[in-house]
Amino acid sequence: MTSYYRRLTVGPTVLNIPVQPPTKSKLPVFPPRRPYNNIIQSSFGITLRSRKCWRVEATVRSAGRSEGGDGAKKVGPGPGPGQGPGPCSYSVEDRTVEVGSKRDRTVEVAVAVAVTVVLGVGNRVLYKLALVPLKHYPFFLAQLATFGYVLVYFSVMYLRYHAGIVTHEMLSMPKAPYLVIGLLEALAAATGMAAGAILSGASIPILSQTFLVWQILLSTIFLGRRYRVNQLLGCFLVTVGVVITVASGSSSGHSLKEAGIFWSLMMIVSFLLQATDTVLKEVIFLDAEKRLKGGSVDLFVVNSYGSAFQALFICLLLPFLSKLWGIPFSQLPNYLKDGAACFLNMGGTLSSGCDGAPLLPLLFIIVNMGFNIALLHLLKISSAVVSSLASTFSVPISVYIFTLPLPYLGVASSLPAGFVAGAIILVMGLLIYAWSPSDPSSAIPSPSS
Repeated sequence: MTSYYRRLTVGPTVLNIPVQPPTKSKLPVFPPRRPYNNIIQSSFGITLRSRKCWRVEATVRSAGRSEGGDGAKKVGPGPGPGQGPGPCSYSVEDRTVEVGSKRDRTVEVAVAVAVTVVLGVGNRVLYKLALVPLKHYPFFLAQLATFGYVLVYFSVMYLRYHAGIVTHEMLSMPKAPYLVIGLLEALAAATGMAAGAILSGASIPILSQTFLVWQILLSTIFLGRRYRVNQLLGCFLVTVGVVITVASGSSSGHSLKEAGIFWSLMMIVSFLLQATDTVLKEVIFLDAEKRLKGGSVDLFVVNSYGSAFQALFICLLLPFLSKLWGIPFSQLPNYLKDGAACFLNMGGTLSSGCDGAPLLPLLFIIVNMGFNIALLHLLKISSAVVSSLASTFSVPISVYIFTLPLPYLGVASSLPAGFVAGAIILVMGLLIYAWSPSDPSSAIPSPSS
């Protein structure tokens, strides 16, 4: 049987294609390269072998980080000069065709979502348990966590720097975004505490659903992201599901009416500041890919500097924050001293009624730290909206956990009347958001004979 050989050059222009007439000579033998399925890579392009030998020269580039939303695009530079072709994708006629990276990234995001949800549930449950021994010192617990994180994050970053994971280029990135992050987190804590002192019941979880709305709006404005209809519908259903799950059978509506519109708006502003903080962190990761030439800044660099500036602004706001908690600023040192004695639970009159300390508060701080790291990692590999959905999914699970006989909490609470219906709607919303219609344009074009 005769064979023949054609050479095709893929590009914006169509060139004359020389065709060799059929001969009885054997097919030219190309030097073997590392195989990838039926594709052999060379420094000049990609050679496909078959009975009819088609040689396709295509630009090869590695897949960048997806920005999410409708018509998602890949960001991050492709291989630079002198670098080999990317193993995960190549472009033919301005279309990027991914071979294996999309499935791997989906698995990575799914695992990160599962870890975030588990830690989110543990964070909510352990916070309530930690307040059992520290019921009179919640402000002390908040400040212990804030300033403890600075010490832990910088210690981990120091070790990672000497291990070569954190580089000098990462540390030399502009510090202004971290300062803004610290300011936003401190203001969010202040406004949240002010409104939380007035609001009660299930009103706060209901108002917290504005966080997801703010994230969608801010990512659309500042990141230029576009969301598909199913993603917007999924976010809406998740919000409705949480509201039904938490608010059914409670007096949340009465609580909101009693508190007045001002404190409800104050809580909404608090969630706006938190949403701005998460979107800004996503901007930092995207900017790092450009500054580090395709690399990415380490999580502990962002957490360390962000926590340091947050602690700085918390110190400046201490007179205001202590007043919100009903603690005169002149009595704050004695309050912190008594809180430390209860936290250490070393006996004496000051530590009476502090059973469970320091184990329960330490468990909360450790899990809360892990939750923040997991949330930031999920934001880094996906988007702020996905991380928010994962955190939101932990709410109904936490509500169910509190119906179990947990230690130190006494009588377990009962499930709200609409828990099952709300949970079903929430899961439907997550599935609709995650569903992505098949894109026929992503199929690998095959040459015609």
